[in-house]
Amino acid sequence: MQVSDSGSGSPVQGRLPRQPLPAEPLPSGREESLPGDPHVSKPGVSEPNVSEPDVSEPDVSGPGVSGPGVSGPGVSGPLRGEPAESLPGAVGVNEAFWGEERPGWGERLRRWGRGRLAPRDPVRPMAWAREDLPGWARRHRWFLGVFGLGALLRLVTVLGYRPALWFPDSYTYVVTAMRPRPDLVRPAGYSMFLRLFEAFHSFALVVTVQHVLGLLAGVMVYVTVLRRGGRAWAAVLACAPVLLDAYQIELEHLLVSDSLFTFLLVAAVCLAMRRRLTARASAALGLLLAAATLTRTVGLPLIAVFALFLLAYGMRRAGAAAGTTAGTTAGTEGAARPSTVRPGRVVAAIVLPFLVTALVPVAAYAGWFYASHQRLGIIGSNGVFLYARTMSFADCAVMDPPADLAVLCDPRPPASRPVSQEYIWDAASPLVRLPGITFTKETDTLAGRFASLAIRSQPLDYLRTTLTELGRSFTPGRPVYPDADTYGYYRFPATVPPSPGRYPALVGKEFARRYEQGPLTVRISEPLAGWMRGYQRVAWLPGAALLAVLLVPPAAWTARRATAARRAPGAPEPEGWGLAWATAWALLLVPAATAQFDYRYTLPAVPLACLAAALAVTRPAASAAPMASRGRREGA
Repeated sequence: MQVSDSGSGSPVQGRLPRQPLPAEPLPSGREESLPGDPHVSKPGVSEPNVSEPDVSEPDVSGPGVSGPGVSGPGVSGPLRGEPAESLPGAVGVNEAFWGEERPGWGERLRRWGRGRLAPRDPVRPMAWAREDLPGWARRHRWFLGVFGLGALLRLVTVLGYRPALWFPDSYTYVVTAMRPRPDLVRPAGYSMFLRLFEAFHSFALVVTVQHVLGLLAGVMVYVTVLRRGGRAWAAVLACAPVLLDAYQIELEHLLVSDSLFTFLLVAAVCLAMRRRLTARASAALGLLLAAATLTRTVGLPLIAVFALFLLAYGMRRAGAAAGTTAGTTAGTEGAARPSTVRPGRVVAAIVLPFLVTALVPVAAYAGWFYASHQRLGIIGSNGVFLYARTMSFADCAVMDPPADLAVLCDPRPPASRPVSQEYIWDAASPLVRLPGITFTKETDTLAGRFASLAIRSQPLDYLRTTLTELGRSFTPGRPVYPDADTYGYYRFPATVPPSPGRYPALVGKEFARRYEQGPLTVRISEPLAGWMRGYQRVAWLPGAALLAVLLVPPAAWTARRATAARRAPGAPEPEGWGLAWATAWALLLVPAATAQFDYRYTLPAVPLACLAAALAVTRPAASAAPMASRGRREGA
């Protein structure tokens, strides 16, 4: 069959013609065709005899190949209200891979414009708001109430503690922002975030933006649950901790990287689950993970977590595409033609863009770090922190270290030793007593060798202490840990907190004054500050509740498997929680294995754990069934 392509006018062998949209009537009642519209007959050119289905009533006259707006035997159009790429059997990673024709840019633009503008009146936006906005507000009234309360609490915090609250790490971030150079302890992602606002000379603006990022994280969780077919009550419960937790709000008011890191990670997980993954979406995921990694190094292992998820997703899609193509390429005589789907290309279209956009920025930063310090990596303190971690169990009598490593031994029994971080900052630490600064290349290498020997010599002790540190995330209360000073930084203060005594903080204060171009002393305004202190005493998520939330997805999955025989065939089944659940556990486990537990390390895992729980327990409503079924087919 030879048909003239409406886009170029040249004959195309073996392709169905593109079907145009019906012409819209003019005000006078006459119909007029646009120049170049395929509806207009040209002299001497015969049009193919293909019926034009109504756009609002797609023709689904027979099983076979999915194609919008085409009728005939063995050809069917999309179901009403659901895009063709979401139907069973639709392939759609890149249709060009297996030769299906896509609409021209002009036709696609017209379709997009009609779909976007038809339900609304672009000439009278206020009239549209009066008609539709009240109904939208009623449907989302519980979320709007929670969101409004979260915004109000953040406003009270901004007015009660001005310009911002400080943490010992804050000064190091400011130094790197004012003097761009890779830091040996922390990547420079958050410092570059601070540099974006340097022209405003206002730390109050910085923490206000961080509060906005916290609100946006709650919005993303809520929207993702709804888009995945969840009910509104589950979506509200999922976003409530990140919007209302007092410690989350206090952390956003601190000049630390955790708020930015949480936003980037929640955005990545929600992007992976809210839409059908394409090469562009995978590339965007990679950029978000790269930014998260350069904000906090715990993001680096998460690149592997996302890569495994995308690999499994691509393999499932390739298998579905191969099966669909094999079933729809049968010849008219009944002989099946060879499938044109290449599973390797389908998987590569999903995984490779992610790996490129995730690893290239990290590699570029590693090159900058090497040019500055002549060391490989993105930080120069991995060995030091792992050494401090192993000092919770390392026994030199068991390890039998060589002479150069024996200088790092602590003769005290592990039960009598201080917390791990003291081996990095305390002047009495064997590591700190070595010549030079703590994070020189030689010292970091020596500390890494000691930590490696301790783990190899005492693997069970390392596992036991790792589980102990992990278990601190799930304590019923909130005991003081790792020490009173660090614990105090996570509470709204009643008096002006003293300046940290570490040398980097003393140097960083001068750079902070240059950044602010004003005083750095925290101004506490009562009674607003007192309201937040009282709120913090009652409004926070206990560790035991976090553990319960994390156990909900596997428990719900087990219950569904147990009742699978009694469930009606085709009943909607919530899925898609695996990535959020795995990411939340990784955020809790990696610090416990490589450094030590800290309360601020648990907060980024909370919205992801709640998102996974909401998706696991919610049975989609009837109106959300198409979205839920599409999510199951895609496996996102």
